[in-house]
Amino acid sequence: MAVLELQNITKRFGGVAAVDDVSFEVARGEIVALLGPSGCGKTTTLRMIAGFEWADEGRIFIGDADMALRQPYERNVGLVFQDYALFPHMSVAQNIAFGMKNRGVKRHEIEQRIEEVLEQVQLPGLGGRRPSALSGGQQQRVALARALVTRPDIMLLDEPLSNLDAKLRLQLRREIRTILATFDCTSIIVTHDQEEAMGLADRIVLMNKGRIEQIDTPHGLYQSPKTLFAADFIGHANWISGTLSRLGGGSGIVTTAFGAVPVATGNLADGLVTLCIRPERLMLLPADHRASGTRIDAVVERHDPIGADLRIWSRLADGTLVQSLEKNVGRPLPAPGAAVTLGFGIGDCIVLPSGKAYT
Repeated sequence: MAVLELQNITKRFGGVAAVDDVSFEVARGEIVALLGPSGCGKTTTLRMIAGFEWADEGRIFIGDADMALRQPYERNVGLVFQDYALFPHMSVAQNIAFGMKNRGVKRHEIEQRIEEVLEQVQLPGLGGRRPSALSGGQQQRVALARALVTRPDIMLLDEPLSNLDAKLRLQLRREIRTILATFDCTSIIVTHDQEEAMGLADRIVLMNKGRIEQIDTPHGLYQSPKTLFAADFIGHANWISGTLSRLGGGSGIVTTAFGAVPVATGNLADGLVTLCIRPERLMLLPADHRASGTRIDAVVERHDPIGADLRIWSRLADGTLVQSLEKNVGRPLPAPGAAVTLGFGIGDCIVLPSGKAYT
């Protein structure tokens, strides 16, 4: 049975639907990320689950209980805020104890739970410190401990890593996932950061303009996006427009400005389509390359080093700018202005209905 279920939730502000007919379920112990650009409705959805906003339409269930008339304090949820919301005048232990005291937990049990949770979030012996004496990462773990120690049915985390630097975000991402798994805690994480969502979540609810664009695993969302928005928002992509002609058996040909491209068609009908090719799938071919696949002539414009990889930007004959990835291992690469051949295979294309991609 689902721990959390949203059924056709809609929320309007001044006649504008911030959340529009949203439905999904979260299983016990599952971590689900609400992902999307600013204004897509993800935070409003979180606030309705917490009880800080009321849905105009639809129903929210936590377990078997309908949340329609329940105030925030009547919902057994744990909250971790973007700014942590720690009480500066209280010690770490007092911050963690706050929710338990409000719920009437006995003193000896509070002390026992504090000791246990500090061990679990890797902060043993720090219960007497004030939040100001802790690093950003330690403060984040205190906020997490304070929410977890009340043993909530579901955890709600609103942009939990946005105040940290990039390296610490990566470290805390791993730690948060481990901690949530240790508690077998059902969790909803709101973020606009695709790497954060893909690193933390078992599944991602991708939102756009108040509606759900796609629900999938991180791998499924990246490898098999269903729309141009999903393909463009998750990762990087190259776009080639064309016209699909089905050949039967799940295969077809897309006629483009660069020739015919063989593709796997799925359930798409004949007509205008857009090919999505990830940069790591677009190969810089050597001059003597003779393998099968689609080949496109281009001119290199620039190189962007990104750690172990080198992003190479090339201009196609029709003016389209595309990107490919090569390992930054010191081997000779074509200089800007050099003519090159780019290639990809039938399995490297994602064929999507034609339209305007998100930018």
